[in-house]
Amino acid sequence: MDLTKMFLFLLTLLSIYHAKFGVFNPIQLLRQGSGAAGEYSDCLSWRLAVETNNLRDWRTVPESCAEYVADYMLGKQYRDDCDLVADAASDYAQSVKPTAGGDGKDVWVFDIDETTLSNIPYYNRSDVRFGALPRNGTKYYQWVAQGAAPPVPSVLRLYNTVLSLGFKTVILSASSDQFTKIRSVNLNNAGYNYNWERLIFKGEADRGISGSMFKSKIRTELVNEGFRIVGNIGDQYGDILGDNIGNRTFKVPNPMYYIG
Repeated sequence: MDLTKMFLFLLTLLSIYHAKFGVFNPIQLLRQGSGAAGEYSDCLSWRLAVETNNLRDWRTVPESCAEYVADYMLGKQYRDDCDLVADAASDYAQSVKPTAGGDGKDVWVFDIDETTLSNIPYYNRSDVRFGALPRNGTKYYQWVAQGAAPPVPSVLRLYNTVLSLGFKTVILSASSDQFTKIRSVNLNNAGYNYNWERLIFKGEADRGISGSMFKSKIRTELVNEGFRIVGNIGDQYGDILGDNIGNRTFKVPNPMYYIG
């Protein structure tokens, strides 16, 4: 008897035993074993709900999941997840070509925070705890002002692939334009090399609108200028929903905070 048949046979016996005595649930065979993974099963479900946009408008990471989110963001799984997204986006980019004639109007839109640049060094602090503590805008902007955010390696690789294929890039952030110079230098130092077509931040006139509305507005302006948005990548659904989102959208994971 091969292993598959043996497994099904044992599962049938155990199901019959459960029906008679009520002490065994067959689904337990599909669960992870005891230990850290089992302890974090609720947090894994929470993260899945976040990434599928089923949980919205949440303000902080659940206290019980703070360590789980820290382990995820600092561990191999987060890097693997970003790699998978970047690989899918790269495959798509290589399957399409810039418009014949080389008018330079085919663009990819990239977000900044947790997309092109990572704020993990900031979120790893004890007064932030990967989003389990309420956001402190003053402390966050102090971190931004240092201009020390490293790249998200997978996204940097995708960025360079997109450029090598002949597409232009637009880096679009809903964060304040008061840090334009600092973030421009930060992006350059992180490997993006000042070779973007546009670098756009939220100005004074747009302070009262949401990030999603702001990005929709800017993308519409780009399209009205004749740009064709081939791809669009961010870490929030607000980056990839709305008007003129592009031909394909991609989302890298971020369970540390929610921006509607």
